[in-house]
Amino acid sequence: MYARSTTIRGNPQRVEECIAYMRDEVMPAMQQMDGFVGISMLVDRESGRCIMTSAWADEASMRASADSVTPMRQRMVDMLGGEPEVQEWEIAVLHRAHETHDGSWARLTWTRGDPAEGERLMDVYQSHLRPRIEQMDGFCSLSLLVDRGSGMAVGTVTFADRQALEASREPARAIRDDVQPMMNRDVVDVAEMELVLAHLRVPETV
Repeated sequence: MYARSTTIRGNPQRVEECIAYMRDEVMPAMQQMDGFVGISMLVDRESGRCIMTSAWADEASMRASADSVTPMRQRMVDMLGGEPEVQEWEIAVLHRAHETHDGSWARLTWTRGDPAEGERLMDVYQSHLRPRIEQMDGFCSLSLLVDRGSGMAVGTVTFADRQALEASREPARAIRDDVQPMMNRDVVDVAEMELVLAHLRVPETV
């Protein structure tokens, strides 16, 4: 399974308009594309940062959709302003304990490491990170997206609500500090965002 993410840091006052466009126009259009398996959207209403991610059955489907998706992306840029950052990923891990719902929040952690150590990342994530994350109160789901060529990866953990996310902040920091030496990776960024769209039919990997 593969995914394409588009990040835009734009006008906070236009975020609600962009959410409506994603829900009412982009999602129905993408549901008609071959190989499409879902879409999600995360937002930071204060900063205007929005991350839209589409999931695809295979790399070929993701690449074939590029021309059709480009005008939609441009429409979002016109709404929000800012420059889009587009990344393509392999969906390495996906696990759901509970379905997300309105009011769910997520923490995203981007890391960078040696592309040759991709298997080390998977092993440590599955054996050391995932079991501890799953014990957090309010935990809903987790995913790990990787770019094997660049060595970039992003892990996302969703929680039932903002309160659960905030309560997990210190435990999550402790887990990162414990596991980072084993992973031999640099933490590039950490963000906490509201999950406003989650229509994914991606099968579980664990």
